[in-house]
Amino acid sequence: MAGETVLVIDNRAAPRQRLIETVLKPGGYTSLESDTFEGGLQVALVQSPDLIVLTAQAVLPGEFESLKKLGASSQPIPVLLIVEPPAERWAADAWCAGVRDVLFEPFGPGEALRVIERALTETRLRRERDELADQLAQVRRQMEWQLQELNAIYTVGKTATAMPDLERVLAQVVEAATYMARGEEGSLMLVDDSSGKLYLRASKHLDQPAAGGLHVQVEDVLLDRVLKFGRPVMMAGQDWRRVNPSHPAKALLYVPLTVPLDRIIGVLGISNEVSERTFTERDMFLLSALGDYAAIAIENARLFAAVESDRGTLDAVLRGTEDAVILLDLDKQILLCNPAARRAFGIKATDVVGRPLHQVTQSQVLLDLFEHLPIVGRPLRTEVQLADGRTLQAQISAIEAVGYAAVMQDITHLKELDRVKSEFVSVVSHDLRSPLTTIRGYVDLLPRVGPLTPQQAEFVNRMGQSMKTVTDLIGDLLDIGRVEAGLDQEAAPCRMDSILLRAVDAVQMAIDEKQHELTLDIAPDLPLVLGSARRLGQVATNLLNNAVKYTPDGGKIKAMLKAEGAYVMLSVADNGIGVPLEDQPYIFNKFYRVQSEATANIVGTGLGLSIVKTVVDKHGGRVWVESAPGQGSTFSVLLPAKQ
Repeated sequence: MAGETVLVIDNRAAPRQRLIETVLKPGGYTSLESDTFEGGLQVALVQSPDLIVLTAQAVLPGEFESLKKLGASSQPIPVLLIVEPPAERWAADAWCAGVRDVLFEPFGPGEALRVIERALTETRLRRERDELADQLAQVRRQMEWQLQELNAIYTVGKTATAMPDLERVLAQVVEAATYMARGEEGSLMLVDDSSGKLYLRASKHLDQPAAGGLHVQVEDVLLDRVLKFGRPVMMAGQDWRRVNPSHPAKALLYVPLTVPLDRIIGVLGISNEVSERTFTERDMFLLSALGDYAAIAIENARLFAAVESDRGTLDAVLRGTEDAVILLDLDKQILLCNPAARRAFGIKATDVVGRPLHQVTQSQVLLDLFEHLPIVGRPLRTEVQLADGRTLQAQISAIEAVGYAAVMQDITHLKELDRVKSEFVSVVSHDLRSPLTTIRGYVDLLPRVGPLTPQQAEFVNRMGQSMKTVTDLIGDLLDIGRVEAGLDQEAAPCRMDSILLRAVDAVQMAIDEKQHELTLDIAPDLPLVLGSARRLGQVATNLLNNAVKYTPDGGKIKAMLKAEGAYVMLSVADNGIGVPLEDQPYIFNKFYRVQSEATANIVGTGLGLSIVKTVVDKHGGRVWVESAPGQGSTFSVLLPAKQ
């Protein structure tokens, strides 16, 4: 291999030069020479040649022991011995001293080169082995360093996402950044939202005066660039000193801290003020990863503080409100129960969260409240009668992927006001009915007294219609009063198909007058409903009348009956004028009527749907509407089937 060094030790000048000129130089080797054995050993120890060519004339047999020093060194040097036959007197001492090969004189250049190549094979193999060992050691060190980097990133990431003390997380981020990028100083600065300035939040190896100087405005040089563009900045040497001559750093690296919506909240940086080492793209990658973890920790801390604040506010509201609130999960285990609910239902246990509802209360009223659960988007509304005489208005809502929430408001005073009002309306209605009946009778007799002019006949007709409207209104008021009071609420098994057919007969004349097309869809083998056949018939009749009134002539009406789990569902659909979305929450209120051009000429008291809801509530069911203007309406009633 060209360039290898061969030391020639021979006390004879002519053979020594011949070997160098005819063999070594043509072979591309570099030569060293010595005319004494001792001098050659000194040269070998100092310059470490790749091979020693030693002539037998230059060494005495007893001096071979000195060669062992070369073999014992960290880089042993092979020895090639040139001898004249016979060589028996040299063999034992030479081989024991570490001679690797023998070249017999006389020899030609080709033979000498082959022997030298053979003798150098070991050296070359050793050199290759050492180079491979060095490479492996370098790779191992690099892998160990990368493993340390990964371990540091993992540790920081685990700490950052676990949301412990924020100060400790940020200090750990700066320490890891300084260590992994081999920086001398590290800092983490955050933007003060109120002042727009950067302030130091965590540092490593940063002295106090320098730390104080980092409370700078965001317009300052490279920090301004990082904050404006959200990209890392890496500079070194003359480039940095040209940008900021007053800063002593020889190299620096800044990366932005970015939170969702690409908002920059700070800068993570490292610098070298003594070392000439510049930072690399890998350092930038590592710092960016650590910066992301720091941003996650800061954002988590902010969100956690916001959640804790909202949670404290919600807790204060739930504790302070007089409305009873109970939240159950999908397995009917308690997630939340505020003090008002505990007082209302006599819940004494303090550790109710996570326990089934039936284990913490004996209140059958509360257990029954969650017996029939709603579906998402269709809350159940009902009244709850407490043992102390109070009445709660309860709304149970299904919350997707969470459970069921019941909010109950004390309406005892409203119930009392409603009772007084109902009594007043009932008394007034009874008192008005008799004189109105008398007046209506005399109005009907007027045509019999004598002939009426056309104008008089028109007046009498209008009086009769007005009297009928007032009489119907009084009848509805008395009806709704009796239903709310629970009068004539006889309970018996009822067939809803028969009730619906009787209701159809009752409105058939109105259907024929407006030339509507009525379709019935009644499922077979319907379960019975326990309730008042008269009142349930009133529900079906009112829904059908409602569809007839609010559907233009020649419209389509469809009445359906079917079993729905443990319920019987009655639906009346039409293709009429529909109900605007903003009016739908109020159409079951007393006297509420939709005000529009389409309803201006439609006569009504606004009590029909209110009677429907009151009757359905008394039967433990619920009623709702699905409608859109110009597309018709579907009113649905759900009644518990008789078990």
